[in-house]
Amino acid sequence: MSEPSTTTYTLNSTKLTASQISGVRWAFAVGGILTILLGVFLLVAPKASLVAVAWIFAIYFLIAGIARITRGVVAREHGGLWRVLTIVFGVLLLAAGVYIFIDPLLGIGALVFVIGVSWIVEGVASLFDSAPDVSRWITILYGVISVVAGVFVLANPLLAAVTLLLVTAFFLIAAGVVEIIQAITFGKQVKRAGLAG
Repeated sequence: MSEPSTTTYTLNSTKLTASQISGVRWAFAVGGILTILLGVFLLVAPKASLVAVAWIFAIYFLIAGIARITRGVVAREHGGLWRVLTIVFGVLLLAAGVYIFIDPLLGIGALVFVIGVSWIVEGVASLFDSAPDVSRWITILYGVISVVAGVFVLANPLLAAVTLLLVTAFFLIAAGVVEIIQAITFGKQVKRAGLAG
């Protein structure tokens, strides 16, 4: 009876050629530099970054709106009410996309509002769903933190958006530094083993 095969998704430098190791190191280095630059851009130009995020959502809303309207028009196999609702929803998405392009910071405000409401709903649900065992207090604590965070976000949407942006910026810079360290260290043990042999 043969043993089951296992699949691994990690890079093993001992199974790569020197040119493959070099390619992986370059990929880590370029990825790390670009990630750090993106993090620095978020720190240096937070308003422009927020506008860029809003425009990404605007483009998504425009594409989704056009797709919904098209489906509502061409999907003749569905009932009339479904088609009308699909077209109306598509028009609303399209209007939201256009409006966010005109006033991108309003789009960020709407996104922050949705995040705040979802955290409150999640927190309240956790408070009611807490199990009657040891994990109950952890679930209650999570629920309280989620509700408090949601209220904070709704009370201070701009501060919440900037804080989220700053946290993302620092995370990107840290991730970029890790990638550069990987670029420097990846495959070193293979090179040392080759020199020793």
